[in-house]
Amino acid sequence: MLKKRIIPCLDIRDGRTVKGVNFVDIRDAGDPVELAKIYSDRSADELVFLDITATVENRKTLAALVERIAAGINIPFTVGGGISRINDVALLLKAGADKITINSAAVRRPALITEISREFGSQCVVVAIDTNIVNNEWRVFVDGGRTPVDLPTLKWASMAADLGAGEILLTSMQRDGTKDGFSVDITSEVSRLVNIPVIASGGAGTMEHFRDVFISTDCSAALAASIFHYGEIDITELKQYLRKEGIAVRA
Repeated sequence: MLKKRIIPCLDIRDGRTVKGVNFVDIRDAGDPVELAKIYSDRSADELVFLDITATVENRKTLAALVERIAAGINIPFTVGGGISRINDVALLLKAGADKITINSAAVRRPALITEISREFGSQCVVVAIDTNIVNNEWRVFVDGGRTPVDLPTLKWASMAADLGAGEILLTSMQRDGTKDGFSVDITSEVSRLVNIPVIASGGAGTMEHFRDVFISTDCSAALAASIFHYGEIDITELKQYLRKEGIAVRA
């Protein structure tokens, strides 16, 4: 059995780590370079960096900041925001990213997934899916959750896997920042549907929430932000708790 991963997420705006609720009400959460080093030292399995306004501001991810973060950590590092071309990926990998995540650009041009996968390997490609319920069905949203798309989440997850994605980062918009627990239903459906790892995101508030999503779904990892940024949950203690609950996690 593969061991479950715990992944902190740095949502970046104007060079600072920020966090909101339901993708709005954004507030500052600290210096990303300092936070990244803390997580690397405190047993995080990976780190995700998302430049949350790069797409809507029509600019590229902050490569210089990526380079500074990568220099201070020794764990796998995934970067996303404003990636729409092969050259964008090459720049970020050169800056120190191990994987990249694509969202809006992939929905608008799915062939991008295949192009990146062929050039750099599927293990490099994480397709991020922001999802919310519209008319009783989970649907895809783009532009940092601002724009709904007439595309069912399950259909897009399956397409992304077929096109060459190595992993899916699934964020429940209705649970994002609420600390009410992960959306186990859609996470379970997606992780059963595809044969690639799925990262659960959106809603973590307690250690029990991590236990529940790992027990109730086939997800490979769980991602969180504010509870780690503000010191509400320590990753080392979280892993100790999960082990006591019988869940295999990395050291």
